[in-house]
Amino acid sequence: MKRSISFLIAATLFVPVMASGARAQPVHAISMHGEPALPADYQHLSYVNPQVKKGGSVRYGVVGTFDSLNPFNLKSIRTTARGVWDPAFGNLIYETLMTRSADEPFTLYGLLAESVEWNDERTFIQFNINPKAKWSDGQPVTPEDVIFSFEVLRDKGRVPFSRRLAPVEKMEKVGERSVRFTFNDTVDREFPLIIAASTPILPKHAIDPETFDQSTLKVPLGSGPYLIKSVSPGQRIVYERDEKYWGKDIPAKVGFDNYDRISVEYFLEDNTLFEAFKKGEIDIYPDGSPTHWARAYNFPAIRTGDAVKEAFTPQLPTGMLGFVFNTRRSIFADVNVRAGLSLAFDFEWANRNLFENAYTRTESFWQGSPLTSLGKPADQRELEILGDTKNRIEPDVLDGTYRIEKTNASGADRRVLRKAVDLLNKGGYTIKNGRMTNASGRQLSFEVMTQTVDQEKLAIAYQRALRMIGVDMAIRTVDDSQYQARSGSFDYDMIVKSYPSSLSPGIEQMGRWGSTSRDTPGSFNFAGTADPDIDRLIGTMTAVRSKEDFEATVRAYDRLLISGHYMVPLYHIADQWVARRKQIRYPETLPLYGYQLNTWWDERAQ
Repeated sequence: MKRSISFLIAATLFVPVMASGARAQPVHAISMHGEPALPADYQHLSYVNPQVKKGGSVRYGVVGTFDSLNPFNLKSIRTTARGVWDPAFGNLIYETLMTRSADEPFTLYGLLAESVEWNDERTFIQFNINPKAKWSDGQPVTPEDVIFSFEVLRDKGRVPFSRRLAPVEKMEKVGERSVRFTFNDTVDREFPLIIAASTPILPKHAIDPETFDQSTLKVPLGSGPYLIKSVSPGQRIVYERDEKYWGKDIPAKVGFDNYDRISVEYFLEDNTLFEAFKKGEIDIYPDGSPTHWARAYNFPAIRTGDAVKEAFTPQLPTGMLGFVFNTRRSIFADVNVRAGLSLAFDFEWANRNLFENAYTRTESFWQGSPLTSLGKPADQRELEILGDTKNRIEPDVLDGTYRIEKTNASGADRRVLRKAVDLLNKGGYTIKNGRMTNASGRQLSFEVMTQTVDQEKLAIAYQRALRMIGVDMAIRTVDDSQYQARSGSFDYDMIVKSYPSSLSPGIEQMGRWGSTSRDTPGSFNFAGTADPDIDRLIGTMTAVRSKEDFEATVRAYDRLLISGHYMVPLYHIADQWVARRKQIRYPETLPLYGYQLNTWWDERAQ
């Protein structure tokens, strides 16, 4: 008799734990699904220039401020200097046991760990540390450092680092240079990859555990390719290449870390940052505004060729940008209310009048990829995964015909607004004397918190539409420090947030939508969801083994999030836009995940 997928998932979750002495064949790389693309004797990752001449410099610019060089505690979660631990600029100071390839959905290659051992059931993983791995003071990276890192992050770190040992039954040193993690029955199949590529390894001899939870400007010691040269709190941090960096010749680092000097300059607002780029004070300017991209680049450096505009097209799902309902607020508890308020936003008007029709409406969290549910009816595999949860999925979302209602772009499409009012009626609200009120006569009112001019423009357009149906929406634009503080403590009714999506979603979804993150300060669960069905599908996503089951689970999960109306979906663009100074160059091969700044270089290098 054919076993159901739910049975298989349960079997995966509760496999017996293999004895810690069990052996497996050491391998150079591991993947979430399938096999790594590169062989054990690979020379470099596919998207770098291995012949690049290292040297020169780059000047990055960011909006905000910083008051700490420790990115791993709660106090410094959003005020740590960029570059110390940084997905965009590179992890310049601290490193992980393995590093992720940007040209594969979820494959890791050895970094601090020369090789890795695990079994098919993934009940354990063993990291064999590269004997060449050293801290910047010359001391070797040891198994004791790895164990210390996980323990101090558990005791003093912020989420998600503080929870990394929860699925670990035993962490032990094996031999002279290996560390083995044996897992308990709460582990999922993604977790071994998370600890390999998303957990920093810290020097035991250079960190005081007692003060690790405090913000600090003490220059950290790491194993990474750069040293901190100077710090101007809140204004600038400068890195210089460590000429003794241990890993410069290992295959996973060939073609990376190409500058002798990296500076990160801080600005109070984006307009000032862009002016600095125009003057040549900043070398790279990522641009996410279509109107700005179309109109703002008629300045001398562009005309002379000293600055260049580039468009890159990655092969990624769109992710989701939108107004997020804080369901911790009772006014947003009813899905019909959220759906009605969502429908009232006139995207077509905003796109035409604010953005020159440059955007496409986002309708799925994984739009533009095989993981999306758009246009795909739920097949038998998905229905089996959903189980009774399918009764919560809206019929058009389930059968693949779902599309967000389009307006006539007038800003006052009565047909669509009438449907929004009908949904609000289902949620207990009616229009009386021009005000949308509940049974107690209280008007439906809330505040949206914005951070930028573009967000404020969108909020004003939304406010105008809601006013037509008697909903009172206030707008509060706050500075960066207030925005970070209030978003970290969930002190808002509605907020504008972006949820990037990858081709290998997994446990990070628990931090965004899972019950365990709902009340955790600093988590990314901005919507305040705590739903057993969401939790179950996230668990399934990280437990299934085949590509087919994985894709079906993500599509089912996509349908559940769409039907929950936790956000007012906004828009996306297919390309990544970047302006650069002409001396900053990049490799010819564009990886799956788009451009990678830590593979770029200064052609003036001698």
